[in-house]
Amino acid sequence: MRKVRSTNPELINAVNFLKKQSKESNVGIWRDVAERLTKPRRNGIAINVSRLNRYTHKSETVVVPGKVLGTGQIGHPLTVGAFAFSAKARVKIEAAKGKCYSLDDLAKKDPKGSKVKIIG
Repeated sequence: MRKVRSTNPELINAVNFLKKQSKESNVGIWRDVAERLTKPRRNGIAINVSRLNRYTHKSETVVVPGKVLGTGQIGHPLTVGAFAFSAKARVKIEAAKGKCYSLDDLAKKDPKGSKVKIIG
């Protein structure tokens, strides 16, 4: 496992929580998300709403181990968990009757990670 080299306390707490959740639930998806979050900043993940629209279907649950940005349109409701959302992305997802969660909240809501898709 990669060590967290960030000085961002939110990122450190999120990675530690996801690793703990992975061990407690004996599920690899949260460990994989934690690993992707510990990558260097230059390899960070930023996903536009248009990509979420393109690669998902109605009422899916999606995890983005990075930031969701507001470029593009979304035409169906989604449940999205991400480390961060831009203001426009949050507005567009909620306007499509979707839900935005932090990674911690999504891991608490669905500890087994069933039917969760990682995009990014």
